[in-house]
Amino acid sequence: MAYKLAFVITLLITAGMGVLGFVVVTNQTEVMRSEANAFGRTVVAQLAETAKEPVLAEDELALQVMVNNLAHGGKLLGAVVYAENGSVLNQLGVVPRFGVLDVYNEARRIERDFYALDWRHELEEGGSEALISFITPIRFRGLTVGHALVTFSRTQMVESERKAKQMIIAATVALILLTIGGAIIMSRKISQPIYELMHASQEIGEGNLAYRINDRRNDELGTLMSAFNNMAQSLLEKSQVENALSRYMSDNIASEIISNINQVQLGGKHVQATVLFADIVGFTRLSEDMTPEEVANFLNEYFGYITRVSQLYRGTIDKFMGDCAMVVFGVPDEDPNHRFNAIACAVMIQRLTERLNLVRMTEGKPAVKFRIGINTGDMLAGNMGSHDRMQYTVVGDAVNLASRLSSVAEPGEIVIRDEHYNDPDVQRRVIARKFKQIKIRGKTKPVTIYRVRDVATTYRREMDEQLDELVAERLES
Repeated sequence: MAYKLAFVITLLITAGMGVLGFVVVTNQTEVMRSEANAFGRTVVAQLAETAKEPVLAEDELALQVMVNNLAHGGKLLGAVVYAENGSVLNQLGVVPRFGVLDVYNEARRIERDFYALDWRHELEEGGSEALISFITPIRFRGLTVGHALVTFSRTQMVESERKAKQMIIAATVALILLTIGGAIIMSRKISQPIYELMHASQEIGEGNLAYRINDRRNDELGTLMSAFNNMAQSLLEKSQVENALSRYMSDNIASEIISNINQVQLGGKHVQATVLFADIVGFTRLSEDMTPEEVANFLNEYFGYITRVSQLYRGTIDKFMGDCAMVVFGVPDEDPNHRFNAIACAVMIQRLTERLNLVRMTEGKPAVKFRIGINTGDMLAGNMGSHDRMQYTVVGDAVNLASRLSSVAEPGEIVIRDEHYNDPDVQRRVIARKFKQIKIRGKTKPVTIYRVRDVATTYRREMDEQLDELVAERLES
């Protein structure tokens, strides 16, 4: 970017210097030409004035003396006095070889009756010389009685023009070179903070929210850098809040709350979702011989496994209640496969528990088993509680039934309703057997429940790989 900026600046300044140089050269040439014209006009006017009487008197001797005296000035190369009809009365030095009328026709008018003619004189030794002749009529009482012409060399003027052009061009080139150097230095100075901003944005984009721009400036870029640092600090604080919230609720719920921090309010919406309740069997007996710290470590370990497994199947931890975990599928993020994912999550929890029990046996610890109940249906999802304290959760009859199903399940079992299993998408991917009918308080008809044995072989392979990783982590710890 620095070189692009330097190129643009150099191009603009070069164009400007080029135009300026052209104007200066043109003006210098015009000044020198004007001075030459003024000098030539003065000389030819003097010749015309002094030649009036000799021309009228046809005094050739006087004309000859006058022309000779004029030629002794040094700069004059030739002079001629013409009669009114164009015949030469007297001449000296180099004069045009064509007649008076031709001179007037070819010459340019410089002032009223004064004309100048640029022409070249062929030299005897070869080559040519640039000359300029000035001609004016000789007038006496308003009548033209003759013509006076003087000739000067243009070599000196041409050489002066050439030297002036060279000096101006050299000065222009020198200024352009200085400008290029200055433009590069200036563009680097301008682009450096931009590069710093680009690098900082890349760092932030890669997740390094602690990155800050240390450069301090008192210009607009400094203000932008300060604003960028403030933005990065806000993002860091937001990330820290999200991380803190995610320890108390699921990541997606925490992100949704942060994204709509000014719109958090009580209420919810009706959704089709699936709820899983996983209850540790005989927790009271297991915890009898544990210290409070050991109980906390035990619960944290298994709730950690449930969290990991639920994430694999797009589940969201709703809450932990004592020795029970509640997981929802299909909210807050929609999931068309929430019915199957909830069952697959439950199967993996039970399989993982079985694998971990083998490890616990080698450590001399009692086995752990879960009762899991799953139900799917219409429920209300949203912020529940009071304006001072609220919680994102799901409520409804379907949720209550899932909790009831977990209580009727046997240790190590997964229980679902018949309506859940009869879903074609679930039936082709889940292996289950009809269990029994149970009476639910508040419902007139009994509920038929199924006992889930496993998932289809296709899904079991991937599940086994994930189980191996989790057990390996447990063994390493």
